[in-house]
This record gives sequence, structure tokens and C-alpha cells, in this order.
Amino acid sequence: MTLLSILLQSHSAVADSLAKVTKKFSALPDSLSSITPEKLQQDIKNFDWSDVISKLTDTGVTLGLRILAAVAVFVAGRFIINKIHNLLRTLMIGRDVDRSLTTFLLSLFKITFLFILVIVVISIMGIETSSFIAIFASAGIAIGMAFSGTLQNFAGGVLILLLKPYRVGDYIEFETHKGFVKEIQIFHTIITTYNNESIIIPNGGLSNGTVNNYSREHARRLEWRVSISYGDDVDIARKVIIDILNSDERVLVHGTEHEAKSLSQKVADNENEKEEKEKSTWYNRLMRRHKQLQAKAAEWREEHRHEIDDKMFKIDYTPTVWVEEMSDSSVILVVRAWTTFENYWGVFYGVNEAIYKQLPSNGIHFPFPQMDVHLDK
Repeated sequence: MTLLSILLQSHSAVADSLAKVTKKFSALPDSLSSITPEKLQQDIKNFDWSDVISKLTDTGVTLGLRILAAVAVFVAGRFIINKIHNLLRTLMIGRDVDRSLTTFLLSLFKITFLFILVIVVISIMGIETSSFIAIFASAGIAIGMAFSGTLQNFAGGVLILLLKPYRVGDYIEFETHKGFVKEIQIFHTIITTYNNESIIIPNGGLSNGTVNNYSREHARRLEWRVSISYGDDVDIARKVIIDILNSDERVLVHGTEHEAKSLSQKVADNENEKEEKEKSTWYNRLMRRHKQLQAKAAEWREEHRHEIDDKMFKIDYTPTVWVEEMSDSSVILVVRAWTTFENYWGVFYGVNEAIYKQLPSNGIHFPFPQMDVHLDK
């Protein structure tokens, strides 16, 4: 290929490029092609700046008014939320709601209404809020599906703290676990066994399952089974065992539980003491009215409890010894007595040892398992 042919091809390529550019410029509007520096300068001189300034001023005033209205709504809303928050806290404390549940519910209330207030403020400022609400709703659904088991434990914790099937310090049994309730959390309950082992149980199972609360009632019944030999005097064995039980001050011997002052009377006494100290403000008058209603409710609950107690069987704390069974090699006596929950194990083991020591010294024998074998000659 010669140098001349190379130059001709280069010239042809440049010509094609120029043709394409010319074609693009020809496609532009006539108004753009007619713009010249002199015309641009003339248009700037004739431009109506007052209209632009007027529109900017109107927009600024409108935006400023919206911002002021949003700030006023936020401040007023925040004040109202804080007042309602304090009122709810006072009511919950007055009703002796669990402290953990009180803190959680108050925090949930405040966060929820502050979120609603922020949405309202954003809407007042002219910003579209539907997208924010859709995003948070989608996030809530996703979180709920991801933490379905955790939410079940949360709902169980709320029910436990509201209904109080057990309290901190109670001795409970759930499935194969026994222990003292150390802490009730929103999602879990922590119990401590006699071996000082901490067991963490999800609240979902506790709220739906069967829980045996040994501390709920004041008194518990103890029961022993004592085997004596055939031919031993049952009356002597009974007298020795009854003397052992009566000599232990921890054993409840007769009568019924001591009736303490009713809850309604306590509330009324506290009310009379506080009324003299409180000032006559609308808030204190409202609180006094609330406490009066609370006292009436407590009195009604006390009367209802007495009605239930009248229908229930009456507990007789008198210790008893009965012949329960005549087995193959012994006569089995069943011994029953009552004590408080705190003294249960101490009385159980103490009476066990006393029976073992004192019955033989009174002519009562503990038989060994035996079998008579007859051989045919």
C-alpha cells in the first residue's frame, strides 16, 4: 500500500466524522442555533428578577411557617406524652405492677408515641410519610417472622408479670426443674436450685405449661410412712410419734391460719395518713379518687376471698397417725403433719431422725423384709 492511498483513506475518515457532527447540530432546535453572545446578554438585562425574588420569598415564608408549626406541634406533643407517661407510671406503681413490666411498658409507650409524633411533624413539613410507614411496617413484619419464638417468650413474660402465677423468691417446679425464682425477665425466668445451679427457662413454656408453685400457700403438709413389726402395739407407736411432732415448735398443731389485717383496711389507713399531707391540687384530688376506687376494689376482692374460703375445706393442723396398710412383712403407719413452707425440709428430716431413735426405745421394731419358705419332705 502506498503512502498516497493511506492519506486518501485518512482524509475520507475525517470527512465522515465531520458529516456526522454536522448532522447532529442540524437536529438541534432553531432557537439554540440562533443563540449569540449579544442575544444572551440582552436576555439577561431584560430578565424579570422581581418575579423570582417574590417566588423565593413566598416559598421561604411558607417553609418557615411549616417549620414553626412543626416545632410547636413537636414541643406540645412531647409535653403531653411526658404527662401521660408520668400518670401511667404513678398508676402502675399504685397498683403494685411488677417493676420490670412497668419499665418495659412505659418505654414501649413512649417510643411508640414519639414515633407517631415524628411522623406527624414530618407530614406538617410537607414531606411524604407513606414511604416511611411502609418501610417500618415491612420491617416489623420481617422482624416478627424472624423472631416468632422470641415474641412468644415476650408475650409469655408479659402475662407472667401481669397475672403473677409466681413471684421472685417462690419455689416452683416446671417439668423436671425445681428451684427458687431468682429473676423474672421479659423473655426468660431464672431459677436457682438447692445445689445453687441457675436454670434459665423461656417464658413461653412457663405461660403455657403447668407450674407447681410450692410457695403460694402458707402451710404445707408433711407425710411419713413408718413400718413396724407385726405384734407391736400401734397405740404406743402412735403416742411416741405424736409426742415427737408436738415437741417440735415448727409443727402446726391445731387451729387455723392467723388472719392478718385485710388489704382494704391497710389501704384505708394509708389513705388517711397521706390525705393530711397532700395539698389540694387537681392532680392530688385525682390520685385520691383513684386510691379510693382502689380501696373499694381491694375490699371487694377481700370479701370475694372470704366467700371462696367459706366454700373451701377447712384445714385441720392436728398431727395424725393412721394404719395405712398391712403389707407382707410389716404394718405401715402413715404420719401426717403441717408446717410452714420455710420449715418444710427441716421438720421432715428432723422428725425422720427422731422417729428412728425413739421408737426402738419404746419397744417398737422396724422389720426387715422377710419371706417364709416351706419345703415339702
